[in-house]
Amino acid sequence: MSAAMQDARLAKFARRKRVNQIALVLSLAAMSFGLFWLFWILWETVRLGIGGIALATFTEMTPAPNEPGGIANALYGSFLMVLLATFVGTPIGIMAGIYLAEYNTKGWLASVTRFVNDILLSAPSIVIGLFVYAVVVSRFKSFSGWAGVLALALIVIPVVIRTTENMLQLVPPGLREAAYALGAPKWKVITSITLRAARSGVVTGILLAVARISGETAPLLFTALNNQFWTSDLSQPMASLPVTIFKFAMSPYENWQQLAWAGVFLITVTVLGLNILARVLTRHKG
Repeated sequence: MSAAMQDARLAKFARRKRVNQIALVLSLAAMSFGLFWLFWILWETVRLGIGGIALATFTEMTPAPNEPGGIANALYGSFLMVLLATFVGTPIGIMAGIYLAEYNTKGWLASVTRFVNDILLSAPSIVIGLFVYAVVVSRFKSFSGWAGVLALALIVIPVVIRTTENMLQLVPPGLREAAYALGAPKWKVITSITLRAARSGVVTGILLAVARISGETAPLLFTALNNQFWTSDLSQPMASLPVTIFKFAMSPYENWQQLAWAGVFLITVTVLGLNILARVLTRHKG
């Protein structure tokens, strides 16, 4: 190799090394920028929210201005609506995902379903809240917990559909072919082979959907509204933690603001825990 060719190779290598170093520095700077704001938000949430955590926070109802109280009714309302929305949306999402991945991967109905699902995934949650308001609340002339459950379920369904379809498509075709070769029917192959192989991914999608709806405010403002008192009647307006946070954070009363920060702390810990659990399940799958 001539000296000129060797010098050209060394120059090209040095240029690539400089470009790599610049890209690495820019990537680290972007990561540091994002982590700075993340840790700042978490620090402020813990600093301001931990002071509002007390036994009364979990046992007493939302108070009047400048009166002692808690957010027990909001915690219960959020838990009930999120739980029911998950129970309603998860089976629908899983079955639709199975249909798209196993029964009709390229048909016109599958294409239409994916298109509508993409729209629901990208649609702002307030649009879903307005839709449920127009279809349910305005027709029955009353805000209700059931309307809130329906709105949250419409947010859960597209997330579960997308996750279930993607996870089932990652299952090796050889597993299906081996089961078919043994004479297993299609429904048995799906329930015992493909779904079991994709179980961790599907559960991860469900947990991420729950984490998303746990902090939704806009759909509940148009559906469940709010309730200052404890209620288990889903046909009536029902309190929820995100709406209570929205209401109390904008108030001029110190006790309401403190309870709002306590609610922010609780909902942040819950969502963070669900995301960590989803990561753990994904790592276990890998």
